[in-house]
Amino acid sequence: METTQFTLGIVQFKPVKGQYLRNLESIQAVMHQALNTTPPVDVLVFPETATTGYFVQGGVRELAMPAEHLFADLAARYEALSPNRAMDICIGFYERYEGEYYNSALYGTLEPKAEHSRLVHVHRKFFLPTYGVFEEERFVARGTRLDVFPTRFAKAAILICEDVWHSVTSAIVALKGAQIIYVPTASPARGFQSEQIENVEAYHRMLTQAASEHTLFVAQSSLVGFEGGKGFVGASWIVNPFGKVIMQGPLGQEALLVVPINLDDVAIARAQLPLLSDLRSVLADVALQFDAIVQQERIG
Repeated sequence: METTQFTLGIVQFKPVKGQYLRNLESIQAVMHQALNTTPPVDVLVFPETATTGYFVQGGVRELAMPAEHLFADLAARYEALSPNRAMDICIGFYERYEGEYYNSALYGTLEPKAEHSRLVHVHRKFFLPTYGVFEEERFVARGTRLDVFPTRFAKAAILICEDVWHSVTSAIVALKGAQIIYVPTASPARGFQSEQIENVEAYHRMLTQAASEHTLFVAQSSLVGFEGGKGFVGASWIVNPFGKVIMQGPLGQEALLVVPINLDDVAIARAQLPLLSDLRSVLADVALQFDAIVQQERIG
């Protein structure tokens, strides 16, 4: 049963590249920390590729695993903490699924008894950056779905890093009913010409726009640390449905950001600024425009 209020924990996390078991120990330590906040965390969100690190290139094939395998390990680690309550988790990892490899993130509910834990959803990254320092299309396959899924607290969606750089993705999941978008990211610092690091400012701009236009919560969890000389920025943004930043993580540092979420704000924001209902009212015409573009691309 959904509740309108819950406590969100956003993790800025520094994995040891390629060391799954060591990272699992660190993830368990963060779980323990999240159980002991006041109030305790209800939903704990880790970054993209938190279990292995991001720049593993061909190592994906050795490090990728089925979502069920990772979730079973997480559930066992959670049970070992002797918790007295459930906790939801969202975490990025390299996935092996039906003979392919993906940059994925899972969402599930961890229970005090591991056998009662439930894997709820797996999102496979839709847009794979292959430019600059990024080479994802060389090593992983592209996901093909943008889904919204029910959780104990909200109707949620996951967009991984590059997914959210394309505004159409947040529009799609908002139209499908999302009240909150979880955004696991691994974003190397780049662009130092101004006071704000360029990609940190870009995320601020994109996430506040997505939240305000579609009147939903957007919660980013960003990797930190260095891999191959590339430094991940952290600076995670949590934005409410009015487009206001309600918390930002520190630059380049591990952190657990704890913030209360009130889903009543979604309904209030949508009543004040009905842009999503406006879009829904013309959706058939918008779909025709997309169909025309697809047909044009096929012709020529």
